[in-house]
Amino acid sequence: MTDGYDAGFLATPLPMPLPAPEVRELTYPRFSVLLEPQRRLAAVTAVNIDGAHLREVPRAGDWRLDPRIPAEQQTGPDVYARNDLDRGHLVRRRDPGWGAPDEARDATEATFFYPNAAPQAAGFNQSKDLWLGLEDHVLAYAETTDQRVSVFTAPVLADGDPPYRGIRIPLRFWKVAVWQGPNGLASTGFILDQSELVDTSEDLLASPPLGAFRTFQAPIADIADLTGIDFGPLSDADVLKAQTLRTDVWRALVTAHEIIL
Repeated sequence: MTDGYDAGFLATPLPMPLPAPEVRELTYPRFSVLLEPQRRLAAVTAVNIDGAHLREVPRAGDWRLDPRIPAEQQTGPDVYARNDLDRGHLVRRRDPGWGAPDEARDATEATFFYPNAAPQAAGFNQSKDLWLGLEDHVLAYAETTDQRVSVFTAPVLADGDPPYRGIRIPLRFWKVAVWQGPNGLASTGFILDQSELVDTSEDLLASPPLGAFRTFQAPIADIADLTGIDFGPLSDADVLKAQTLRTDVWRALVTAHEIIL
């Protein structure tokens, strides 16, 4: 469709993280998806965000299959019907929506292709004040430099994820944000856990208890171990490591202001 994620978007070149399994790369306006066909979900998504030129684009677009790959390799509408699962954007709708008006509109509409979605319990996906606002918090911090951020997001595709309607529902999601700091690349990682929200017994999704989703700022090295993904230079650029904080601790977050940058 377009050129997708730009590895040269930041001052320091940054290739996409690479998962171990064979993946299919799908490019969209300003973002890319590495789809794992066996799981029918993204192993990695990557988006370039130019915070200085973001536009408020009206919400438009309907979820649809990507015609470039077989439908059976995508998690489509049947998985989300008649239950409490949301189609959770991996690349947020507004993140690629910058620049010229027509380009911003096309980019936001492209986020509605199913390879950019993953099943999320409704209570999880609606926690906009924290998980869905992490990029905004990092963008605000990066404003002192070039106000550009690259963000990588995907579900943790674990062997123990529970089966449901021909797929396995991921219990955790990860996100890594990267920007150009004064001394080169700077990065930070996050984990969101929806384990307590998902119960696929008897082919039903249980009603979630309030507050059951948890968000953590986690070392990128731990995310690499958890996912088997090669993050290249990002573990060394981790702000937790740079600040000589304990790098074996996941920091539970309640608000974005608790993030260490």
